[in-house]
Amino acid sequence: MVRSLALIAALLLAAPPAAAKDMLVIAHRGASAERPEHTLAAYERAIDEGADYIEPDLVATKDLVLVSRHENELSGTTDVATREEFEDRRREATIDGQKVAGWFAEDFTLAELRSLRAKERIPTLRPANARFDGLWQVPTLAEIVKLVRAKEAETGRRIGIYPELKHPEFLLQNAGIDMVDLLLREFRQLGITPADPVFVQSFEVAPLQRLKQRGGGFKLVQLVAPIGGPADEPAMRYADMVSPSGLAEVAKYADVVGAHIAMVLNPDGTPTSLVADAKTAGLAVHAWTIRPENEFLPEALRTGTDPRGKGCGDVRLAEMLKATGVTGVFSDGPLKGRSCPSN
Repeated sequence: MVRSLALIAALLLAAPPAAAKDMLVIAHRGASAERPEHTLAAYERAIDEGADYIEPDLVATKDLVLVSRHENELSGTTDVATREEFEDRRREATIDGQKVAGWFAEDFTLAELRSLRAKERIPTLRPANARFDGLWQVPTLAEIVKLVRAKEAETGRRIGIYPELKHPEFLLQNAGIDMVDLLLREFRQLGITPADPVFVQSFEVAPLQRLKQRGGGFKLVQLVAPIGGPADEPAMRYADMVSPSGLAEVAKYADVVGAHIAMVLNPDGTPTSLVADAKTAGLAVHAWTIRPENEFLPEALRTGTDPRGKGCGDVRLAEMLKATGVTGVFSDGPLKGRSCPSN
């Protein structure tokens, strides 16, 4: 442990003081450390803080409209559990091998979903966000794009979107909802083309392969995690996908590997081989997710002992990731324009 902390400290002192320079900052669910996630307020806050991209996780309504929620189960981020008129919608579903009980977006029309109000998902760690509970609706993809275009006009800079297709295999098999078709249809209706700053991401394989075949050139991101594998490929493991041979296969349909930080940095703070191996395969690497609170940071990067406490740990972590060759990071809090003392 002492050796690990010493190595991390040495890397931090060697790193430049300014965070995220020449590296894409993807606002993870918007400015989710400062506003309830996946609300227009969270996205606008992130844009105002300089994020290059905002990240809406996409699920679908019963009437086939794409809306932004981290999961298709709604009770964690909306007030649906308090709404008596929707009590009969509560049910159980097995999603990606996990049994989940609650209320699901695909059981609601857009009009019904719009009657709900967003709330903070982790209020004990982000109590300031909970002050905004009940203020905002669940946004549609169309509204998010409208916001982005308005902010582009206001600021004079391009702002990208980085949508994730959530549980596409589950929705296809259990609700007959084809997320790839819906996404491409809405992109056409919204006038979004591959020339726009857009990345599309998924933990699954087939949706990305279909987008490669049909999408006409959108940049695609294969998400990977330290454990498990794609829900639509039960025999495949993420660990095998990030081997040199696995990355060569991923490069046939994707442009980027979106990897958990633990797959990019060893526990002692030194880089793994992932970024170098991905580069050899012709893939960039974007790392997820930097969160500013102590609870989510390595011990050596924390400020004080309060799990909710914030300091410069997220900036330091961003610079450590940049030093590995990562070209983008997902972040819950602001990174652009921030700097920290060098010691």
